[in-house]
Amino acid sequence: MPPAPSVPDPAAGAAGASPTALVDREGVRAGVDEALRAASAGLRDELVATHPDADELADATDELLTGGKRLRAAFCYWAWRAHGGDPHGPHRGVVLRGGAALELFQAAALFHDDVMDASDTRRGHPTAHRAFGARHRGLGWSGDADRYGENAAILLGDLALIASHREMGDALDGVPAPVASSARGVFGRMQTEVIVGQYLDVQAQVLPWGDDPAADEERARAVIRSKSARYSVEHPIALGAALAGADDAAVAATSAFGLPVGEAFQLRDDVLGVFGDARVTGKPAGDDLREGKRTVLVIRALAAATPAQRALLLTHLGDPELDAGTVEDLRAVLVETGARDAVEALIAELTEQAADALDRAGLAEPGATMLGLLARAAVERTA
Repeated sequence: MPPAPSVPDPAAGAAGASPTALVDREGVRAGVDEALRAASAGLRDELVATHPDADELADATDELLTGGKRLRAAFCYWAWRAHGGDPHGPHRGVVLRGGAALELFQAAALFHDDVMDASDTRRGHPTAHRAFGARHRGLGWSGDADRYGENAAILLGDLALIASHREMGDALDGVPAPVASSARGVFGRMQTEVIVGQYLDVQAQVLPWGDDPAADEERARAVIRSKSARYSVEHPIALGAALAGADDAAVAATSAFGLPVGEAFQLRDDVLGVFGDARVTGKPAGDDLREGKRTVLVIRALAAATPAQRALLLTHLGDPELDAGTVEDLRAVLVETGARDAVEALIAELTEQAADALDRAGLAEPGATMLGLLARAAVERTA
């Protein structure tokens, strides 16, 4: 792993810094990408040695790993720095490989999530299950093309999960036993909570809703916290603290900052899923409306809707064939009911809560400043 380059004060020129610019600091993206390339190359060799046809699985994994914001890895790295990690010391490579393990775990979650949500695109490309299904049809193979594509994507998610475990385990070889134990504990809890969150999301989609807005919103926010907020921000930060050798109390204390940022991060995702520019997000405009996601945004709209607006929402949410005109009508309802403004206010409230917690934590510089900048960039992003 290359040594960290010298960098200027992280606050210099930071106003409005993009997630990409922030993740590039101290060579974080380059280091994580190098670790991912090595892990991916090893996986490809193993797959092809098992059978040449498995090369397609390696190609699909590489495609999903290419790009991405690397925000999880950056939160991990800068939490490590904020808890005393030395960028020129022997453990820099450990934390970058830990970041790579987080990226591989995210890939596993995305492969599976796209199947569960029946998503067509990811980062501007066909999702894995759609791509494998199209290949099946194009080659005229027998059987159900869609089922084949879904099966392939499930297996891809399993492979990425295995690679994530390997990368984390190999990264921890040679570090002090208490550090390794703490890091493994964080990584394990993260994975368990994501699965619980996925289940809660599946359950939420089939439970009755629309009659008790408070209960609906509490359920939606529980899904956000378990499925996304913790593994996107809270646990990467806790992992960085653990890798720096922070004690259990210090690792647990990172939640006061990480969890509200993670929740705001997902709420931003929900807003972008309806109002985002498809050219920037890489997903069709209004995709979340077609999927019928029961987000805080939609729940707030239902709570404030007129009978006509409520009927429009309940009739069309979850219709995969929604045309552009109906998407615009639904967007208008989300604006007219004040739901969009309410969610923006909630994002701002959570971001401020996190900033206060970070200020009180008394963490080391430049890590503390960078964590604050990353949090701001994560919740103000446009993709």
